Amino acid sequence: MPRKKPNSDSPRKAPPHLSRRERQIMDVIYQRGRATAAEVREAMPDAPSDSAVRTLLRILEDKGHLTHEKDGVRYVYLPKTSPDVARESALSHVVKTFFAGSPAGAAAALLDMSAGDLGADELDRLEKLIEQARREGR
Repeated sequence: MPRKKPNSDSPRKAPPHLSRRERQIMDVIYQRGRATAAEVREAMPDAPSDSAVRTLLRILEDKGHLTHEKDGVRYVYLPKTSPDVARESALSHVVKTFFAGSPAGAAAALLDMSAGDLGADELDRLEKLIEQARREGR
């Protein structure tokens, strides 16, 4: 039986972990939807050299985070991982790292941070999500 490639296009599987610079590049690509290496470099804080950005873009493709299209002589990079999967992976990492794996602890911290910033509609939405989780036994 053939082995599955580690970066198969499973809809719920997040690609491998990102370094700080890789995360910065992915942030630019997700914000713009698509970008060239020059556009990525221009948008990065304290950007590395042009060749370093191109190398990181290639690494991100190898890891399964990006794909590219050819536009004349340049490559335009696009996210391969959906924002939902990337968001879930990032949140999972934060919850495991900073909240000992407790989603409730992370939610409580978010609520504490935003005390007074949440409107009635947002609080109602959170209440409904909590009730739905209770009904579903989560």
